[in-house]
Amino acid sequence: MRALIQRVSSASVQVAGETVGAIDHGLLLFLGVEPGDSPVIVERMLDKVLGYRVFADAEGRMNANVVQAGGGVLAVSQFTLAADTRKGLRPGFSTAAPPAQAEALYDTFVAQLKRRHSPVATGVFGADMQIALVNDGPVTFLLDIH
Repeated sequence: MRALIQRVSSASVQVAGETVGAIDHGLLLFLGVEPGDSPVIVERMLDKVLGYRVFADAEGRMNANVVQAGGGVLAVSQFTLAADTRKGLRPGFSTAAPPAQAEALYDTFVAQLKRRHSPVATGVFGADMQIALVNDGPVTFLLDIH
């Protein structure tokens, strides 16, 4: 499982011209599911996302997590994060989980995220989405859990 997180001042996602999710300051999270992922991996990724220290503390150091910073999380499924880009000039997607497995694990991730944190907004799994964001920093990290 891979997650690309970006510290944002604001972020929103639209589907067919309608805003389906938005947050003010917090994390924009793109989640890519791989074939070997499981609910155990989901829990480990959730712990990492919520605990990752990318926000400024009282001294201005990157030492606070999204919970401590009082930020929101906008979670968006993104199968292209699981692409194989090691050779050639075109990504391969055999390293991405099949849609049914990916959707089930994405839904599990979002449900657990909502139980542990607020506010949480989401995109729509499998939809053509348009994402708008103001990256704060810029601060962007790729998190990998295997």
